[in-house]
This record gives sequence, structure tokens and C-alpha cells, in this order.
Amino acid sequence: MLIDVKIPSPGESITEVELTRWLVTDGDNVEKDQEIAEVESEKATLPIIAPESGKISLLVSQGAMVKVNEVCCRIDTSFVGQPITQKSVSKEASAFEPQTEVDRPKNAEKLAAIPSPNDEATQKVKVTPLARELMQEYNLSIEDVLNGLRRITASDVKMVMNTPEKTDHAVEVSAPLFSGERTEDRSRMSQLRKKVSERLVTAKNATAMLTTFNEVDMSKVQEIRTKYQKDFQEKYGVKLGLMSFFVRAAVEALKLHPMTNSFIDGDDIVTPNYIDMGIAVQTPKGLMVPVLRNAHTMGFAEIEKEILRLANKAREGRITLDELNGGTFTITNGGIFGSMLSTPILNYPQSAILGMHNIVERPVAVNGKVEVRPIMYVALSYDHRIIDGKDSAAFLMDIKRMIESPEKLLFGGDDPVKKLIGL
Repeated sequence: MLIDVKIPSPGESITEVELTRWLVTDGDNVEKDQEIAEVESEKATLPIIAPESGKISLLVSQGAMVKVNEVCCRIDTSFVGQPITQKSVSKEASAFEPQTEVDRPKNAEKLAAIPSPNDEATQKVKVTPLARELMQEYNLSIEDVLNGLRRITASDVKMVMNTPEKTDHAVEVSAPLFSGERTEDRSRMSQLRKKVSERLVTAKNATAMLTTFNEVDMSKVQEIRTKYQKDFQEKYGVKLGLMSFFVRAAVEALKLHPMTNSFIDGDDIVTPNYIDMGIAVQTPKGLMVPVLRNAHTMGFAEIEKEILRLANKAREGRITLDELNGGTFTITNGGIFGSMLSTPILNYPQSAILGMHNIVERPVAVNGKVEVRPIMYVALSYDHRIIDGKDSAAFLMDIKRMIESPEKLLFGGDDPVKKLIGL
């Protein structure tokens, strides 16, 4: 019996996707519920799952643009029960460890499945013009060059299998960058990166964007994390990170400055009575912004767990459209890459975004004395059409106050002593 496998729909508004990679090859035997391919739209990456076990026939080439619900492969279920071929084994199973003489027989099938240099793999090797001239001059074949390079290690295999673009078993050899050969590499922009590009250009052209800066003394936050990290992790199973402090501080600051949580819709200003916090995450496929729904109701542990869950799904390419859509405010942390200062661009149609940066020890004046403190520069980019300069400065000052005195987070940013005495 032949079963058609169709391209899944990433969302109602999407009619076409890119089949970014096959996880099996034509003629492989696959198992029911096995991931056989990945498709990417302008919003998310989705897996294609085998509905039944059997022998697979691929009908669409890798990298092709295909319509939603188009048949991409067929599975012949009459082959059920036959051994699964090595090529259809998951990438984790393919990244096996180096063999010794003792364990070599155990891995004999895996070794046999690796293409030898003189098969179809050599036909897919990229060779630069200069390299081809040298090969002809010295009468060398592709096989000779591949054999003369070096042995393939487990780390090489894992690196290839973990790189989204390198899903083919073929070996790719090209000249290193800036080697003296005037060559160029050309690759098609992914659907996701195209969409991100469009949104960034829209944000730049459709808003009156400005950026305000301030600096924050991170001493108190670092003290809390150092003192309570072990207990927090034992109780909740996640680390106490910086992001939960900034999410909580941003929530309280947004309550004090609701226009920062607003957006423009035609001639109207829309101000939600909830806070959905977008957290920018860098993934192998580009920047994604998963959303913490109802962030104003979440405690530190909930924030850390949800950020970890969403970030892992985003990096694995398994995040859903619902987890990316919406958001009333965004936080981005360029500090994890060493950024000292930046002007983050708005996540349109939102009207503001908070940028965190690297923490660096700097000499600062404290009560008339110079002390070395861990300082972070923070930035607020905002749409000046609905947020005034004084409001953006006040927003950052509230962030600064609550990060430098985290106990104020318990009282909506107010001084605890003032609350105590009823002021």
C-alpha cells in the first residue's frame, strides 16, 4: 500500500514553504512517527513525520519551494518489517564514537554505511577553479585529494550532522576564506530570515524610532544570585538568571508607563491590559522572539522555566507559531555576545524594546568615593510618535531603580520603607 505524505501547514496565511532538508534518503526504510524531513516557512520550522512504516520514495528535492498539502514523498508499507537502513537512522545515531580494534565489529554496519570516496559522494564535492587546475597539473583525482586530507574523526561527523545546511552525506571541500583564490559562495536566504528582514525594514521605515540610554549597577543582583543560586536551583530545577530580574523590572515599569506597552493601529493607540513579554533568542536559523504570555502574573521561577523551554524549542526549530506571535514589549540581551552598547530595533508593531548589554567592572562614584562596580548599559528604543522623551527616560530610571534595589520589585517599584510607614 502506498501512502502519500503531504507538506504540513505552518499557519492559515502561509501557502508555500521551503523543504530545507531530508533526514532520510530515497529508498530508505522508515519507521512510523520517525522524523523524515523539515520544512521552513517565514515564521517557523516544522518536522514532517512518517505516518506509517515502510520504504520511502522522495518526490521533492531538498531546498525546493513547495505548496502546503503538496505530496512530498510516498511510503510503501509492504516493506514493513524489513531492517531500517543506516541512512535513515537519526543524526544522533550517525554521530558515533571512534572505533578501536575491540569494538570495531559492533559498529561494522555503521562503518559500511559511510560512502567511500569513489562513490556518488565525490560527484558532489565542490572544487574551486584553481584547485581543479592544480589537480589536473599533478594528475590527482578527487578521491586522491580526499584520501590525502586526514582521517575523519567523530567530532567531524557530529559537526556536519549538527549543521542544518549540511544534511547530505557528501563531503564538501572548498578553499578557506581569504586564501588568495577569488571565489564566492552563494546561498539562498531562508524564509525565516527573509521575513525578519522585512519586519526590520518595516520597523525602521514605519516608526519614528529613537533610543535612550542609562547605566545600571548590577551589584545587588549579583549578590542575590550568588547567595541564593544553589537553593533556587535545588527547589525549581532551573538557574536564577539575569533575565528574570529584568522581566520583573520591565513588568513593573510598564505598569507605571502604559504607553510603553502600547502600539499604533491606524489612527488609534491600543493599550493592552496585559503584558506579553517577547524575549529575543538567537538560533541557528536566525533571530526569533518567543513570547512569555501574561508575564505580569509570573514569578521568578516561572519566568526562568518558560524562557528555558521556549529558547530550547526555538534553537531546535520546534517552536510553534502561537509561541512566536503577539507580544506587547520585547527584551533583547546583546550582552551574551559581549556587546557593550547598541540601539535595538523595534519589534514592529510594538512601540518599545529594552536592550541589555555586557556587565563590565567600571570605576564609579559612590557617596563621594570611587569604587569599582559591575555596570551594565541599558537602552530603550521607542516609537516617538506615542512615547515622549521624558517617558522613555523615566522608564529606564525605573528599571535602574528596581535592578539596583531588587526589593522594590515586591512593592511595584516603591521604596519598602515608604510602604511600611504608609507613604
